[in-house]
Amino acid sequence: MTSLKDIFRTGYGPSSSHTMGPARAAGIFLSRCGGEGRFRVTLYGSLAATGRGHFTDRAVAQVLGPERTQIDWRPDEMLPDHPNGMKFERTDLDPAPEPWIVYSTGGGALKEPGGKEMELSVYPYENMAGMLAECEKSGLPMWQLAESAEGDGISVFMDAVLTQMWASIDAGLKHDGVLPGGLNLARRARNIYQKSRFLKNEFRRTALVSAYATAVAEENASLGIVVTAPTCGSAGVLPAVLRYLDETLGCDRRELIHALEIAGLFGAVVKRNGSLSGAEVGCQGEIGVACAMAAAAATYLYGGTGSQCETAAEIGLEHFLGLTCDPVMGLVQIPCIERNAIAANRALVAAEMALLTDGRHRVSFDEVVSVMLNTGHDLPSLYRETSGGGLAATVAQPR
Repeated sequence: MTSLKDIFRTGYGPSSSHTMGPARAAGIFLSRCGGEGRFRVTLYGSLAATGRGHFTDRAVAQVLGPERTQIDWRPDEMLPDHPNGMKFERTDLDPAPEPWIVYSTGGGALKEPGGKEMELSVYPYENMAGMLAECEKSGLPMWQLAESAEGDGISVFMDAVLTQMWASIDAGLKHDGVLPGGLNLARRARNIYQKSRFLKNEFRRTALVSAYATAVAEENASLGIVVTAPTCGSAGVLPAVLRYLDETLGCDRRELIHALEIAGLFGAVVKRNGSLSGAEVGCQGEIGVACAMAAAAATYLYGGTGSQCETAAEIGLEHFLGLTCDPVMGLVQIPCIERNAIAANRALVAAEMALLTDGRHRVSFDEVVSVMLNTGHDLPSLYRETSGGGLAATVAQPR
């Protein structure tokens, strides 16, 4: 399993797979070229289909140099290992060096042909069952598995992650106006937050959580700085849940960091055994996984056991199975922003349901991850981040 540093990446939106991943790949290729040359970058499959709406070309060109970079789009052509394929070539040398093929697999992660991940494995566990067994055997809380495997520096890293999550919420609550990209979609987070002041009980909770999740999602859509949790498109779910619980429960900073670590472990399990890529498995791999991570974190902050955290995560992911990825105009706005708010609220419900149990249930989180992967592969490509089906094909788009 990969480090939590590969689950929580800080960067500019709107998409970890379509902007952060390709920009990271461009930086690696530029370094291999000694910082010199002229380049051609070919984008395949989903990267080409929704790349303009996700600003993939701009992200790559900013790294390589706009004046010396040619972008080729091939939305109808797929490379063999993943829908988000890229080919980097240097074009100013004769003979030309061998091109580099790489895949953006979700959450900013990269994979080379043949399945070689470009992230280091730091955990001895293969799944959540292994971690729960270790907790039962050793008596350690789940968060301590993360700190034991990653070292003392992980808590410092997580503290910085939490700081940035708070900053993204605060920035989103301050801004209004129209989101970029052509849909002419008005920002709503600030207005929702203002209305929450006059509400009570459950309605107030819905408003606050929605305001926080929407704030981050709108910052992401505006190319602001967010933390992948586990992706940019789902970056608002976990921060919204943590912020709400911090305000209502009066959480200690260390408690919040431990909750983040637990959330990250669930994300790492999905990254290893499933997928975080909307292009590969649909939005269930983004919003669904974010809901699972937030549900586990919330359960911990409510005083739940490790098995109850696992139950909450299973509930959170199970009920997003089959969710399509159908961004209108390829923008991370409709339906992405509302999905963040819905998933954040649902995460709290999943945590409450788990706390009403003893943590025992018939379907495990690991089994749901496997089902999610199979379901995603069975979805037609129209419903996996190509903007060819679903809402992307039915919502009227501005002329």
